[in-house]
Amino acid sequence: MAIVDLVMPKMGESIMEATVLKWHKKVGDVIKMDETLLDIATDKVDSEVPSTAAGTITELLYKENDVVPVGAVIARIDAGGAAAAPAPAAPQAAAAPAPAAVTVQNAAPAAPVAAPAAGGSRFYSPLVLNIAGKEGIGMAELENIPGTGNEGRVTKKDILDYVANRGNMPVPVAAPAAAPSAPAAPVAAAPASAPSASVPSGNVEIIEMDRMRKLIADHMVRSKATSPHVTSFTEADVTNLVKWRDKVKGPFEKKYGEKITFTPIFIEAVASCIRKFPMINVSVDGDRIIVKKDVNIGMATALPSGNLIVPVIKNADTKNLIGLSKDVNSLANAARNNKLKVDDTQGGTFTLTNVGTFGSLMGTPIINQPQVAILAVGSIKKRPMVLETAEGDVIAIRHMMYLSLSYDHRVVDGSLGASFLTAVANALEAFDPKRDI
Repeated sequence: MAIVDLVMPKMGESIMEATVLKWHKKVGDVIKMDETLLDIATDKVDSEVPSTAAGTITELLYKENDVVPVGAVIARIDAGGAAAAPAPAAPQAAAAPAPAAVTVQNAAPAAPVAAPAAGGSRFYSPLVLNIAGKEGIGMAELENIPGTGNEGRVTKKDILDYVANRGNMPVPVAAPAAAPSAPAAPVAAAPASAPSASVPSGNVEIIEMDRMRKLIADHMVRSKATSPHVTSFTEADVTNLVKWRDKVKGPFEKKYGEKITFTPIFIEAVASCIRKFPMINVSVDGDRIIVKKDVNIGMATALPSGNLIVPVIKNADTKNLIGLSKDVNSLANAARNNKLKVDDTQGGTFTLTNVGTFGSLMGTPIINQPQVAILAVGSIKKRPMVLETAEGDVIAIRHMMYLSLSYDHRVVDGSLGASFLTAVANALEAFDPKRDI
């Protein structure tokens, strides 16, 4: 019997684990190559995982809602097609010499979940350990963080909540020093007191956050805790841009089969300005500034559920308005229909959010980590403005729009942030009303 190990695939450099949402097969089922085996969820997007082998499923090593590290074995398949026995462990032991190289390496799938870390009593996922390292949380302190996961496991949400409240919440780190067995008491006691602290009263309705809303909440808290936010504002006269789009949107759709919205025009302007101000297109790693050579612009997109997702237009500075329009429309449609691939939300270096879609004049957006800046564009409104002409000042009705840029003040100073924002506004104001399509 040729046993093949299926592992949790790598879905991006920043993704260290995924949650099993649904198994499409059970032990004993026959599966084809590339047939969907399970649905998973990451902190970016939901996705389907296809089988990398054909045969009969002999083991499913995780249950639904389990959090699985990237690279861990999630299932085993008898590629020889033999039917799975109710207890596959014995046949595997007998056949161990055949797939020795693979099986020995991955023979203990429970190890990534159950093995103690650094002598502690609980397992910590690579993501949790990474966050702990960045926040200077030692193993003794980590052992005392209450865990809400399986068997008291500390989840990503647990450690982010702990970091957000670290300054004003007592952590029983002194007790373990007096008695080695003491950590068990705080871990058990802390969760017990948490629910009683927030009992709603009055005429209320309680709505549990869905999984995506929880992830968004985690991202927002983490971003504010990571980056000192500063927001600069300006306004742009986009009259030429609006009139041009009104004039060409019919012929443009007829010629290219794509609708042209304001979003690709904004992205075109942003991409050209990033090339002039490359230090706005960076991320921070400790004391290092990582300058991104690719200009990958994320566009915040509202979902029918009310949640938000940020698909990414790769190499936006290399595409013309037609290419940008196709990408914008394709990604927006995929997002609304829950068809985005994991890669569609990866690799963003700068984000654009259109708060004007919902009628807002302006906003103070929160940075999409690990980026260092995000631009919000408000609704376009007609307003009387003073214009300078050769004959003197006149008052005219113009299409005006506010722009706001939130940036990470660790690496983006006011001069850079304001200069970049002004450059984007100038690019939009200078739009050629006679531009060909």
